[in-house]
Parts: sequence; structure tokens; C-alpha cells
Amino acid sequence: MQSLRSFPHRRAVVRAVGALCALTVVVALGLCATTGGASSVRAARIARLNARIADIYTDDYQQAAHDALVAERDAREHGVDDIFVKDNPYGTNTTSLYVYFTSRYGSNVTYTVSADGYPDFTQQAYQGDEDYPTEHEFLVLGLVPGVTNTITFTLTDDNGLDLTYAIEHDGPTLLGTEETRLEQTVAPDDGTDLGDGLYAVMGNDSDDQDFLYYYDTDGVLRGEIPLKYYRAHRLLFSDGLMWFSASTHTMVGMDRLGRLEKIYDLSDDYILHHDYALDADGNIVLLATQLGRDDHAVQDQVVKLDTDTGETTPLLDFGELLADYKQTTTHAGIDESDPSATDRWDWLHCNTIQLVDDGSAIFSARETSTIIKIDDLEGEPKLDWMIGEPSVWDGSGYEDSFLAKDGDFGDTGGQHSITVVQDDSLPDGQYYLYMFDNNYGYASTRPDFDWSVVDGIETEGLTGNDDARSQYRRYLVDENARTYRETDQFDVPFSPYVSSAQELDDGHILIDTGQQGLFGVYDTDGTLLAQYRMKLATSYVYRVYQYGFKGFYFA
Repeated sequence: MQSLRSFPHRRAVVRAVGALCALTVVVALGLCATTGGASSVRAARIARLNARIADIYTDDYQQAAHDALVAERDAREHGVDDIFVKDNPYGTNTTSLYVYFTSRYGSNVTYTVSADGYPDFTQQAYQGDEDYPTEHEFLVLGLVPGVTNTITFTLTDDNGLDLTYAIEHDGPTLLGTEETRLEQTVAPDDGTDLGDGLYAVMGNDSDDQDFLYYYDTDGVLRGEIPLKYYRAHRLLFSDGLMWFSASTHTMVGMDRLGRLEKIYDLSDDYILHHDYALDADGNIVLLATQLGRDDHAVQDQVVKLDTDTGETTPLLDFGELLADYKQTTTHAGIDESDPSATDRWDWLHCNTIQLVDDGSAIFSARETSTIIKIDDLEGEPKLDWMIGEPSVWDGSGYEDSFLAKDGDFGDTGGQHSITVVQDDSLPDGQYYLYMFDNNYGYASTRPDFDWSVVDGIETEGLTGNDDARSQYRRYLVDENARTYRETDQFDVPFSPYVSSAQELDDGHILIDTGQQGLFGVYDTDGTLLAQYRMKLATSYVYRVYQYGFKGFYFA
């Protein structure tokens, strides 16, 4: 490999262009801690930051940012001897760097971010469908904040010839107070391959400013995406865009360079909570709360957001479908997505939605510790089956809807992050479900129910109890026999609420124990391979999922 040129230290020039200059001031301020009687000054800084982040999530800001970027970039030509870079041009990822240049020969580009005291971060940049373009435009992820970064670009042509070019660049100032490197409470053994995906940390909710974070498998921060408020719940990829929630009301589609191409607010009748999924038409189906209800019911609606028009339409009111059960519950609870709300009727509390190819959908209902399948969700929805402790539903008329348990194992308590796995080796009508089983029996709307009927369940929601455990669980569902059985299970650190599970492509299992701020990678037998701890902003990390970002950020 031949290194042709090493460029001197260079800093991104920030131009005062319209709405962009105000953000630059806020970035410089960051969220620095104040001392003594300066809490009001800190509060004012946070308020300004909140306002500027809200401005980023507008079409006007994104258009102004794009026009400014193009004007600066195109003021002169940029070849390999004058690579154009700009920090976070669209305001959507603090530690990202926009890169543009042309080369004489068609090449793919691999970049390595290096900083003293940190592991290198290497990825092949995704540049579109062309394998060996001569025009190179991409986003470098992973600049380490507050230190000098060396970014080495390796250009490889179709004959395999490599040329390298390097620049130095100051790492940015973070907007938040998150750790640049997480504590690894369990470090992987030498030779353990954790892959090169990024852990997307979603929902370390803050009273100050909310973010979506990317961390690599060394626990190093590689992305800080500011949100308007609340949290992102998962990332969805469709037609070159990455969709996520930026607030309880806003869904956005971001392109690979960080530009928000689509910014949609739900109709005034709804706010989203906890989860969403892409349907077969590329529209987004969301769990929602209907606002302004006389009965104050929350977290029991399903709506659809048209990703072409931004129109919101209702699909399912669980309160109508399961009206007889709803009437057996008491008015209790809060609206977790609206902390100021009280006396909310949180009788079901759906926390996960999974869409199935046949038009059905599977939901996790935390308040009832039940998994529910609904057929024909976008047509005429009807109940197909339930999984869980049937006695929770005694007297409601839905007892016959439960699949029969095949085997001797305890049912779930307040489960989260259920995931459907279709397996071509299984007969039609069979598939797998896996989840984070919180193993906590409690329902504020069923105060008299005795959860001890569920074998092994915890009834004290104390994370400091060393004997308490949550579980990763995997079921085989057989709709033909109307049964389910447990095929895999192992204990994980206890979290009575929130949390997530994800089976990774390499066969490992990623577990987020949300209320302890822990996430770890396990082997299939439950052996902990690596574990990370994140300082909690308030009370929990909602979810952690790993994404490879292939065909988006990376080739």
C-alpha cells in the first residue's frame, strides 16, 4: 500500500449562513456543567439548545443547510490533494464529517479514524450503487470528540491498487454529557469477534436534551444524534432513508449524508409511543395514544403514517377490540410519553409491534404480560391468539383465545422487544418468537391480581435485588396445533421495566437491561461475552439494537 500524501492539520470552516450560525454558537456552549449559583445560566443554555435542535427538524433548516453546503463545496474543485470536509453539515450527527472529492480513477473508499488513546475505527464508505466511482461523497462516522483525529482514506481501484491519503481534523464538542467511552464491565476474550456493527443506544432519556447514540464494539462513541425530545425506538430502512422518531409526534427519514429528507408530524389526534414498523408498502405502522379521549385511555391505539404524503390514519383501537377486558381494569397509571399527564387509563400498554408478511401483526402488551396476534391489521382487524397467563383474562370472554403451552415453563412478566423469526426450515404455520422477559408481575390497573400464579416471577420491582433475574426467551409457535413451547432461555440482569433483546447475524444475542444501564452480548448458551455500562441520565436506557448500516453509511 502506497501513501502518497499526508495533509496538515485542517479545521472545518464554519460559515455564518442564515439559520446555521445560531447552531454553531450552541455547539460551542454544549451542555457544560455550571457551578454555584449559575443553574439559571445552565437552564438558559439548555433551553437554547432545545430550541436549536427543534429548528434542525424543520424543512427550512435542512434546505438552508444543504444550500450552504453545496455553495461552499462547489466554490472550487476538490481532488485527492484538496479533500473537502465539513463537520455535521445538517446538524443531525455531532461526530460525523461530510467528505467530498474526485479521483482520476474509479475507486471505492475505506476510511480509518484514529485518535490517541482510542482504538481505530475502519469502514468502507457507501457511495451509492456504483462500485468504483470517480466522484466521492459520503459521511465519515466516528470522530472522537475533543481530540485530534487522523482520518486515512484508502482508495482501491478495480485492479486492486491501493492509494492512501490522510488528513488531521479536530474532534467536535459534544452537545450532550454522555461518555466518550463506556465502561466495559466484561471485556471480550482475545479472539472473540463481536463484528463491526454499531450499538444504537435509544432512550437514555434526559431532563435536558435527548439523543440517539452509536457506540462501537469497543464501547467508543461513534455518533451523537440529537432529538427534539423523548426517544428513537428503533431504526427502519427504506428506499435509501433511515426512519426514526425524533419526538412523540415526529417521524423523520434521513439520508446517508445526514440530511432529513422527510419530516412528518402525526395528526393532532395522536402521539406515538414505544414502537413502529414498516409495512409491505413502505409505510410506517405505529403504536399510539389517542389524544383528548374522555376516558383518558392511553397506549392502546395503532395508526399508519403514509411515508409519501405524511397522512396519519387509524388502524386499530384495542379498546374497542378488547372492550370486555378493558372494563375489568381500573383507571390507573400515567402516560409515559407525556410525563405531565396523570390519571391515565393504561389498561394494556403495548410496547412492541411486529408486522408479519401475511398482513397480521404481533404485539407485546406489558400491562397484561400478554403477547397478542391480530389478523388483517390494515383491513378488518380481528383477534387470532394470545400467549401468556390466561387467568389474567378470567371473566373477560377471551380465555379461549390463548394458545396451549407445550411443556413446563413459566410465562412472561411485562415482556419487551418481542421479535418474530420466520424460518424456512419450519412447516407453514410455525415460526419463532423471542423477547426480553422482564419477569416482573405487576399491573397498576389490576391491583388485586396475584402474579405469583406465574412460576418464578418477581413481584418486587427492585433492581438492587441480587437474586432477581430477567430472561431472554425464545418460543416456537405452532398455529396449526395452537401451541407454543420454549426452545431457549437464559437468565440476564434484572430490569422490571423497559429493556430489549436482539438475535444478531453472527448468532450472538444482544441484551439491554435498561434500568441498570447495562447491555451485553451473549453466546446462545447464555455465556456473557462482553458487557457495557452507560451512566443513566435519569432512570433507564430503553433499548439497544445493533445495526450494520450496510448500504446506508457503509458498503
